[in-house]
Amino acid sequence: MRVFVIGVGMTKFIKPGKDDNPDYPIMAAQATRRALHDSGLTFKDVKMAAVGYVYGDSTCGQRAVYEVGMTGIPIYNVNNNCSTGSSALHLAQQFITGGLYDCALALGFEKMEKGSLTLKFPDRTQPVDKLINYTDEWSTEKSKGPWAPKIFGNAGVEHMQKFGTKPEHFAKIAFKNHLHSTRNPYSQFRDKYTLEEIIKSPKIHGPLTKLQCCPTSDGAAAAILCSEKFMLEHNLQDQAVEIVGCALTTDNESTFAQKSLMNLAGYDMSRRAAEQVYKKTGVDPKQIGAVELHDCFSANELITYEALGLCGVGKAGEFIDKGDNTYGGRVVVNPSGGLISKGHPLGATGLAQCAELCWQLRGMAEDRQIKNLNYALQHNIGLGGACVVILYKKFNQKNGKVRADQSANPDILEKIEAQKQQERPRL
Repeated sequence: MRVFVIGVGMTKFIKPGKDDNPDYPIMAAQATRRALHDSGLTFKDVKMAAVGYVYGDSTCGQRAVYEVGMTGIPIYNVNNNCSTGSSALHLAQQFITGGLYDCALALGFEKMEKGSLTLKFPDRTQPVDKLINYTDEWSTEKSKGPWAPKIFGNAGVEHMQKFGTKPEHFAKIAFKNHLHSTRNPYSQFRDKYTLEEIIKSPKIHGPLTKLQCCPTSDGAAAAILCSEKFMLEHNLQDQAVEIVGCALTTDNESTFAQKSLMNLAGYDMSRRAAEQVYKKTGVDPKQIGAVELHDCFSANELITYEALGLCGVGKAGEFIDKGDNTYGGRVVVNPSGGLISKGHPLGATGLAQCAELCWQLRGMAEDRQIKNLNYALQHNIGLGGACVVILYKKFNQKNGKVRADQSANPDILEKIEAQKQQERPRL
């Protein structure tokens, strides 16, 4: 059964830890209401919800959804580390594909702490213990930095040793993503940096400097999914974006057996997910015009170019030098600014990627709009591990019509929301 995204919404991603930051139910409700507004539906049309978050107690998903409506629908709480949002999206898509529901909400949010990610439960086995132990054992790069940049920085070191990639290539990726984010009103950071500023920012691990690392963030994002029958019955053809292919992979024996630092960072997991999607859909990577991929660190974006088949193995440096990863090149990677600049609230990231690609396919991305876009690809990984790859295309390619009250700009959406608040009858 064909599955479509008919509405998306998100909050602006913001720096965590501030006293005036909204709590997760408020952020989740805002993202959900924006997705419902975008779809033209009401919450009563939604028949199930998959809700993703990493940091939170038991039924945070219910508490978040209840802020929008309490209709007794099934609500599934999802946690797959940094791929949590995409895993919630994958789960909703699977339920619709199986014919169990005709309209579903995929929602992701995170309210985080300042600073690098830490391990929360020291009294039990950590889910990423093997990754941490092997990266320390196999790496020639030693530092006392946080575990996440060590894993991804070491993957970059391995790529340099195998293929002659230079530190400048990683810095060029961060330069690109920071530049893209200046056009995205949802981004946590919208500052433009020179390549020299990125290279000379504090070193973190391996080729990585501070401006090549994603921040922690607060935020939420949501998508409304439906079946083809539901989409046609509600006359949503002009805004429907089809999920053409979707795959979720986890680690296998190759993650550890080959003693590859790139595999520890998710390279093989990403390659297998992409291959499954390409095989299922018959779409060649060369047909893809936009990619939102998991650039938690610039090193991961670089190795993922090759894992997704955007360039040949060992050719990522050449791909970057030609400018084939940005506007005017072969494919625009992370037009939103990516995790590095847009931000990375773990549970929301995958759904924010979905929102960006749907806006791009519908011609709603304003100053960052990619021209003549047919296919868009999403890539989201979580160490420990899971990888989600999703391929999208617009259902009605000939019609880019958008309702007068639709917008991908948060400032306009806030005005619409304020107007609706005034129109609601007082109790």
